[in-house]
This record gives sequence, structure tokens and C-alpha cells, in this order.
Amino acid sequence: MFDTKNDIPAATRKSSIELLNARLADAIDLGTQVKHAHWNVKGPSFIALHELFDQIAETIEDQIDTIAERVTALGGTARGTLTAVSRATSLKPYPEDISDGMAHVEALSAVVADFGRKVRGAIDESARLGDADTSDLFTGVSRETDKNLWLLEAHLTR
Repeated sequence: MFDTKNDIPAATRKSSIELLNARLADAIDLGTQVKHAHWNVKGPSFIALHELFDQIAETIEDQIDTIAERVTALGGTARGTLTAVSRATSLKPYPEDISDGMAHVEALSAVVADFGRKVRGAIDESARLGDADTSDLFTGVSRETDKNLWLLEAHLTR
């Protein structure tokens, strides 16, 4: 860890950095999965889904930046390279052989829900560590993730 005048105890900062980097890897992976769907979606709802996926990707990009900056604010190194992310992500690989819009919505709904579950776990874990700011950060990410899931699942209602 880098030196900082941040008064959060070093052990707490170290644990928070590890937790943040774990969710950072997932967020970067999620962002690439959403962009994959954005680039490859086909079908009668193409433009609506293409734009929705891009909107969700932009939200995730902001989350990635927020998580990474918190890591560095605590004195850590944000682990955001492709190599680090591929080694650390806990998300399932995205199916690369689909193009149908609803198949992408189904696949993205599953991965966004999984990410949301893991972020909610991070809220509790960072609170347990005594890092209220990191817990608050994860609460914001969770709220946005739930909204993204809602936007996706709205397309699945018939």
C-alpha cells in the first residue's frame, strides 16, 4: 500500500482495497459483456436494445471509475488490466454465440443480477470492516445495478 494520511486503520484499508479490487474486476468484466451485447445484438428490437445496452455500459463505466478511485484513495493499486481482470473476475463468461435481442437480454439479466448480489455482499462486508465510505460507495453501485436489472427485465415481460 502507498502512504496516505487517511486515518482509516491500515488493516481496514488493506481489506477494503482487496474487496474493492474484487468488485472492480467484476465491474470491468460486466462492462465488457454489456458492450459485447451492444455490438452484436440483432433482431426487431435492435435499436432499442442497442441503445439500452450502451446506456447500461456507460453507467458501469462510471461505477468502474468510482471503485478504482476509491482503491487509490485508500492507498492501493486499482487492478484493472485485462490480465488482472481475467484472473480475478468471479462472473461467468458471456455466451459469445448469441445475437438475438431477447437472448442478450436474458444473458445480461443473469450477469447483472449476479453482480448485484456480489455488490450487496460487499456493502455488508465493508460495513463489517468499519469502512462506512466504501460501504456507501457499494450502496450507490447496488442501487444503479438494480435499476439496470429493472431496465433489462422490463423487456422480458410479455
